Amino acid sequence: MKQYGKGIVNIKLIVVWVLAVYFLADSIVRSLRSNFNFGMLIMYAITAGLWIYGLFHRQIDAFCAAGVGRVLRIGFFCGVGVFCALLAFVALSGYSDQPQGDEKAVVVLGAGLRKDVPSKLLVRRLEKALEYHEENPDAVIVVTGGQGPGETIPEGVAMARWLAERGVPEEQIIVEDKSTSTEENLLFARRLLEERGIAASEPIVVVTNAFHCYRGGEYARMVGFTDVDALPASIGLNSIMPCYFREVFAVLYYWVFKSSRTGWMLQFVGIF
Repeated sequence: MKQYGKGIVNIKLIVVWVLAVYFLADSIVRSLRSNFNFGMLIMYAITAGLWIYGLFHRQIDAFCAAGVGRVLRIGFFCGVGVFCALLAFVALSGYSDQPQGDEKAVVVLGAGLRKDVPSKLLVRRLEKALEYHEENPDAVIVVTGGQGPGETIPEGVAMARWLAERGVPEEQIIVEDKSTSTEENLLFARRLLEERGIAASEPIVVVTNAFHCYRGGEYARMVGFTDVDALPASIGLNSIMPCYFREVFAVLYYWVFKSSRTGWMLQFVGIF
């Protein structure tokens, strides 16, 4: 029995160290290639946790065997369970409101630039918007996003250029270049559409990545759109963990504060 228990411990440590090395390498690569965001912070925290446990597993296991440590361990695993349930919710909700093809406007949510070039995440959204435009060329396209850290032009400007280079008529593109959050993306888009004669009661489709569709749709309704569908874009494998991990916290923040322009984390809204 002792040997069996030892074997379990050894397997657990091997798994921990494999994950620790993987997450460390992944974090280093992300730091070099990507702009900082909350998803990266979560990845760093997981990396630190794995390394701390790997180095001090005997002390941690002893502390968690009884008393307060045992309670903390139970709380930790309950938290992991809730987190996984929220991950499933975020993943599934991205496909609940599919567009009908008769929308009056397409609102593409920004997702960061590398200087003046759309990020891979943003390119996926733009590609999906372009697909929709080819099927429904009469719908205007609102590209949304201000200028963030490490960006040399506003996201909306870069997005408009990307679409125009691929044949979308400039008169079909409306540029929103002042927003700093998902809520502002949609609030400012609504104002621009109303200036164009498209009321908030008209059907629209919000284009974003699947993990972001739930919040995108909710914020669209919050700012006054009444007929909203979401068109989910794909996501690269290397972006799945940070994006979905970040979105869990963003959804929790939305449920608590509703508006991204209020709440104690207002100063950090740009990194979501």
